[in-house]
Amino acid sequence: MSARKPASPLDPELAAGLAVALMGSPSPITLADVPGKRLEEDRMGVAAVAAARQRGIRIEEADVPSVDGTPVRLSLLYGPDRSAASPFIYYIHGGGMMLGNRWSGLDVMEDWIDRFNAVVATVEYRLAPEHPFPLPQEDCYAGLVWAAGHENELGINVEAGLMAGISAGAGLAAAVALMARDRGGPKLSGMVLLAPMLDDRSISASSRQFSTSMWSAAENDLGWRSLLGELAGGPGPLPPHAAPGRCEDLSGLPHAFLEAGSAEIFRDETVDFASRIWRAGGRAELHVWSGAFHGFEILSHTLIAQSATQVRNSWIQRVLGVPENPTATWST
Repeated sequence: MSARKPASPLDPELAAGLAVALMGSPSPITLADVPGKRLEEDRMGVAAVAAARQRGIRIEEADVPSVDGTPVRLSLLYGPDRSAASPFIYYIHGGGMMLGNRWSGLDVMEDWIDRFNAVVATVEYRLAPEHPFPLPQEDCYAGLVWAAGHENELGINVEAGLMAGISAGAGLAAAVALMARDRGGPKLSGMVLLAPMLDDRSISASSRQFSTSMWSAAENDLGWRSLLGELAGGPGPLPPHAAPGRCEDLSGLPHAFLEAGSAEIFRDETVDFASRIWRAGGRAELHVWSGAFHGFEILSHTLIAQSATQVRNSWIQRVLGVPENPTATWST
């Protein structure tokens, strides 16, 4: 067995912030840590929603039937100045398939509402290991299908909008795009895949280079095993849409924006996914940020995080075809 390759070094500014961010956090996360992490995230979500409402964010909620009839909560967020021209963004949260809730990443959603006067939908998909594949994927797909079927009453245009996700949420977004393609489901203008969790096999160099970080190789293995059970990492074929990185045909996908850091485990599978979209005749824009770790944009004060946010928002603006409104009058 070949030795593990040396890891790409961290950007110095990010390295200093990461050392602080990891203080007091269990690393790597184990299955025993999951219940406590979920409770913490739930508390944070309640506080974040209260702050968002205070700022003027409006929230509508609906229970959407999933593939097995179980209702899945879908929240629609927008500002008081929304109009018929407000673009639609369907957001899927991260958390390694085991963690997070629909309010995870609320700061990113609020930025899109501020900046583009967007209407953002966020779905409370069920989590592994209690709810393994295909339930998380089917929950996310059900939310998109429901939104497309209720465009008039919701005042949205799904086809002109885009889908976005981070980490596991980006992997689920890619899966939903493949499901929509294969099932003749809702089409979107674009998809934003931020540090996507795409491939359960851990066969790339980067998937084994990082044993400590915001998401390590051990945590990644745990996430995939929680989702796929004994099928995770095996040589045999997986059911369709289980792991988008294994999909051989990436044709017919929406225009894609893909982003990863050079110092994270998802670097190589993100590059490979973009390359195979190009080879299939699709459109993709790829950014690999030198020295960036998984989830580096949480350190929003750093120059590299600010650059990445600007680049991503520029692409979103071009795809949505809407003017940017960086100083929304209702925000405080």
